[in-house]
Amino acid sequence: MITFDQVTVQYDDAPAPALRDLDLTVEEGELCLVVGHTGVGKSTLLGAVNGLVPHFTGGTLYGRVTVDGRDTAAHPPRELADVVGVVGQDPADGFVTDTVEEELAYAMEQLAIPPATMRKRVEETLDLLGLADLRHRALHELSGGQQQRVAIGSVLTAHPRVLVLDEPTSALDPTAAEEVLAAVTRLVHDLGVTVLMAEHRLERVVQYADRVIHLPGDGTARAGAPADVLRTSAVAPPVVELGRAVGWSPLPLSVRDARRAAAPLRARLADRTPGPVRPPAAGERPRLLTARGVTVAYRGVPAVRAVDLDLRSGEVTALMGRNGSGKSSLLWALQGSGPRRAGTVAVTRANGTADPHTVPAAEARRLVGLVPQTPADLLYLESVRQELDQADAESGTRGEARRILDRLAPGIDDATHPRDLSEGQKLALVLAIQLSAAPRNLLLDEPTRGLDYRAKSELIAVVDALAAEGRAVVISTHDVEFAARAADRVVVMAEGDIVADGPTAEVIVSSPVFAPQTAKVLAPLAYLTVSQVEQALAEEAAG
Repeated sequence: MITFDQVTVQYDDAPAPALRDLDLTVEEGELCLVVGHTGVGKSTLLGAVNGLVPHFTGGTLYGRVTVDGRDTAAHPPRELADVVGVVGQDPADGFVTDTVEEELAYAMEQLAIPPATMRKRVEETLDLLGLADLRHRALHELSGGQQQRVAIGSVLTAHPRVLVLDEPTSALDPTAAEEVLAAVTRLVHDLGVTVLMAEHRLERVVQYADRVIHLPGDGTARAGAPADVLRTSAVAPPVVELGRAVGWSPLPLSVRDARRAAAPLRARLADRTPGPVRPPAAGERPRLLTARGVTVAYRGVPAVRAVDLDLRSGEVTALMGRNGSGKSSLLWALQGSGPRRAGTVAVTRANGTADPHTVPAAEARRLVGLVPQTPADLLYLESVRQELDQADAESGTRGEARRILDRLAPGIDDATHPRDLSEGQKLALVLAIQLSAAPRNLLLDEPTRGLDYRAKSELIAVVDALAAEGRAVVISTHDVEFAARAADRVVVMAEGDIVADGPTAEVIVSSPVFAPQTAKVLAPLAYLTVSQVEQALAEEAAG
């Protein structure tokens, strides 16, 4: 169905090819997973399948890419639209209508599909992706995860033979991600759709893959059975890392397979207490922010319902819950920019407390900093240098934003346009802008979206450093593996209410939805990460 024949892609300003001498074949009805660190060429590989590379991205494509017999060099994306459906990393970038139902119908209108068939396919897709209750909702009113499902549905209605997905679950909570992946695998198994998918959250998708293509970063690719490729790949989900650490063969790709092999390991670890994932607090942590009765509503519909929340110095809190549970609305209300129907927010400062909602914007930045789901929303100038200078001017500092950026992501050139940065670099730049105001409270809304495992580890190091400085950090996230490693405390929201609040191990281990893979494999033992297991085994070996 998809063939790469000696394909090389060279961008004009790049020192080396993004892809080099690729010979690959993806068969009809196959779910093929593309893995690798950020920046190794995954998006280039996906873009070559529908002609975006090189027709719109520039650069030079050598060799030949064919899809269902069509040469993508001779067929631009518009001439492949009936064969290839593409969903990019940011779903909102592809929306062209106003409501969910209109968006699902748009692609079929462009392909001149009869109205009766259009109506039937729209209804099928609404049910398939759980969007029936949202059919008349405006797209801009949807949560990030709901927008992601609509974006996938908008290409599914055209019934493409090939589906290209670039991080399809990045904005979804665990349950919604399972629903989307179940729908995708149904297309593969029942309809013979060929799916080419790039995803950083391998723990969610690798068990569904028929084949894996690993891009190591030198332009080449290695393709094969998932277990064979992941045994030595630079990126792997926790369940695979656990299998590597223990020496299991065959290598497990799912929690179910790992639990079948884990009985001897559980017996070895039964008498050992897991070491802490994060160092325990030394003494009482002073309170930096107190929220009482915070209520947010949009057009009379409650998004946050009378929430009470305290944030403490040096504490990292993971804010979790399904899409639409009110996490982002709560963060914006705490920061002061978002609407608040009722309640109070008091932030500790040198001379008492202040409500960020009632003070000037410059002072509010010094009380609470917030990085939104899409950090690029805060970047509007023409160069990194201009963004940093503007941050210093607003914060009354000189060179502070640059010093922070160099600590978070060294090597970013002043002249670079912010839109040309990688997702991780954009996040670092926005963090530097916000931290230049020295807020004691920092709120991060889905910061791991678009980050690979290595970048997440770097983000954890940044968060640890911020907490060590005495800041309170709140991270809204659907990434249970990240929360297990990064957070001291987990707060879970549902329908605008806080339904759980406690130490990370207590909250996520007790939940079948929010538990990380290691916890599921070794339950009822209280292990959260592979590192804890490796530490326990090393202590056992040392006697």
